[in-house]
Formats: sequence, C-alpha cells, structure tokens
Amino acid sequence: MVTATIISDNLALEEFIAAPPDNMEWVDGKQVEKNGMTIKTGKIQLSLGEAWKNYKNSSGQGGEAYVEVPCRTNRQIRRPDVAYLTPELVAQFGNLATLPQSFPLVAEIVSPTDIAEDVFLKAQEYLESSCQEVWLVFPESHLVFVMTQNQILTFRAGDTASTQQILIGFSIDVDRLLA
Repeated sequence: MVTATIISDNLALEEFIAAPPDNMEWVDGKQVEKNGMTIKTGKIQLSLGEAWKNYKNSSGQGGEAYVEVPCRTNRQIRRPDVAYLTPELVAQFGNLATLPQSFPLVAEIVSPTDIAEDVFLKAQEYLESSCQEVWLVFPESHLVFVMTQNQILTFRAGDTASTQQILIGFSIDVDRLLA
C-alpha cells in the first residue's frame, strides 16, 4: 500500500473504470495517485506476487495473480499491491479493464508513509466488497496480518504465514517474504 496524492482532473468514474490511468485509484470521488513505494516494498510486492503465481500453478488451482490492477469496491476503485483471481472469475471478468468487484485475495504492502488506521480501513473496505482474505504486510515491523470476515491472524518473524480461505494451502516464511 502506498500513500495517495489527489490529482485534480475531470475524468468521470465511468471513464476511469473503462481506462484506468496507471498508478491511480478513485477515492472519495477523486482520482488519487498511489505513491510512496520504496525499493523494499516493491521487492516484497514482486516476491509475494511470484509466490502466489507459482503456487496457483503448482497446486493446480489455476486462476491468476496480479500486481497493481484496478478493482471496484463498494465505495472506490482500488489497486491492490498483489491480487489473486480464481479461475471462475478469470473466465467471467479476465478481459475487463477494471474488475467490477474486489479480488477474492489481496495483499497490501505497507510503506513507511502509510497510516496504520488507513491501512486497516482499506482492508475492511476490501472485505466488505466480495474479498474473502486480505494480507497486510508490514516490512519494517516484520508482521503479516491475514484478515478474513471472522478473524485476524498475526504472523511474525520466524512464523509461516498461510492463506485461510483462498488459494488454499499456500504458505510462506515471513522471514523469506521480508528478506
């Protein structure tokens, strides 16, 4: 996850959904630019995306793993840092510019400029919008929170974080992810 800078532009929501500008989200009726990504958070984003991609292939579960692609929540257009889409949803929505719902599994990599309250509110927003599982990765504190509708699990350095509802069976050592 990265902090956002409001961009003044007259692009309508429908236009944004049809052709979402790079590095932009639609938040509270305005375009905002995602910024604040560091080398470290970018590396973690790529590592988790590759791990989800490799696991969905090796496990035979199929689907697709993505980074920074737009989806619609009940309130906003977001770009999760990492996202996974089931095979059924790929078949249904895989060619759209913006997914018309949240991804079933998303991860936000928390940058040094993010505000914790905002990060958790964003996770709740995903969960209220068809998402079943959200990973919040805090690189500096070596924590991974895995959130579902019913629980929040905390994984620390030395632990193995694992999916709970989507991409079943996936796990990764926190130390490896945050290395």
